[in-house]
Amino acid sequence: MKTKEIKKVVLAYSGGLDTSIIIPWLKENYNNPEVIAVSANVGQADELEGLEEKALKTGASKIYIEDITEEFLTDYVFPCVQAGALYENYMLGTAFARPPIAKKIVEIALSEGADAICHGCTGKGNDQVRFEMAIKALAPDMTIIAPWREWSIKSREEEIDYAEAHNIPLKINRETNYSKDKNIWHLSHEGLDLEDPANEPHYNKVGFLEMGVSPELAPDMPTYVTVHFEKGIPTAIDGKEMVAVELISKLNELGGKNGIGLLDIVENRLVGMKCRGVYETPGGAILYKAHEILETLCLDKETSHYKALIAQKLAEIVYNAQWFTPLTEAILAFVKTTQKTVTGDVKLKLYKGNIINAGVTSPYSLYDPEIATFDEDNVYNQADATGFINLYGLSTKVYAKMKAKNGLK
Repeated sequence: MKTKEIKKVVLAYSGGLDTSIIIPWLKENYNNPEVIAVSANVGQADELEGLEEKALKTGASKIYIEDITEEFLTDYVFPCVQAGALYENYMLGTAFARPPIAKKIVEIALSEGADAICHGCTGKGNDQVRFEMAIKALAPDMTIIAPWREWSIKSREEEIDYAEAHNIPLKINRETNYSKDKNIWHLSHEGLDLEDPANEPHYNKVGFLEMGVSPELAPDMPTYVTVHFEKGIPTAIDGKEMVAVELISKLNELGGKNGIGLLDIVENRLVGMKCRGVYETPGGAILYKAHEILETLCLDKETSHYKALIAQKLAEIVYNAQWFTPLTEAILAFVKTTQKTVTGDVKLKLYKGNIINAGVTSPYSLYDPEIATFDEDNVYNQADATGFINLYGLSTKVYAKMKAKNGLK
């Protein structure tokens, strides 16, 4: 669609540096279209303050602020927790959030009769692919505008210059200009001094961490927490049933104050480069660990080992912007089947960044103490092992004899 034909644009709006300057930029470069801002609340809390006023002042005709936090957790995060999906140890906080955000933006764009959807993702990042893959899956004929791939601005410093020239208020300055992404599940930090992997993150600097404290500043006494799962889905903490938002908020609180869930990695981005990121995922780290422990009790060996392979593939396709695909749907169906008996309670000890197993129970436990005991029992005949080992080792024995016969080393 030609620039002059675009009369109405729906903008994925966060109020951060990128999207703050996009509204006036669209007005200047797309023949003054109507710009409708859409902000999807996935638990970024304080970032929503003043958002409506800011969007309207910078030229938006209206703004939608849609709370999709519960959907984000139940439909996107929890299925991947069930799977145990991790991408290079990253708990996929940003990758989880993009599909539901894009879905909501597409819904509003279609209802508003928009000519295009615009996003503020950099041309170097994964998110441009995540947003656009979702838009193509849900509105295949929609025009997409990606300013970072069009404008002459080349850095966040130049973005700040543009904002100052257009009197656009910002919550950051040139010294605190980290690139951050926040939702109820995590907070990511990128840029500035973190771009050099040799630099240690300023964990103990006031204001750097937002979801908790460093392990050094955590209490000297441990905190115990018990998480209950029903078919692989967390439903209660310490015996109290909770909806998803309440449950993750509580785990974030407990994990944050105990220095849980900090991750500093150089990850392999979808677009081909390596990038250093520092992540805070306090509640998520607890949940992944608790679920992993419960599965050791409830899953048989073959299912558990095969599921680990599937988890790796799911993590890759979620990270690589392929949520709305037949493969994701098929993998999640397999995972759901494996979770039929993953019900029980996991007790954890949280202490200075560590998550320690403190006990696990399940009505579907496959652990039989009568069979596993080192004491005398009446259910396991140890003499049976002789025949098993003879058969199990037969191929090894035959191969060894062949080598000896032919003088092979």
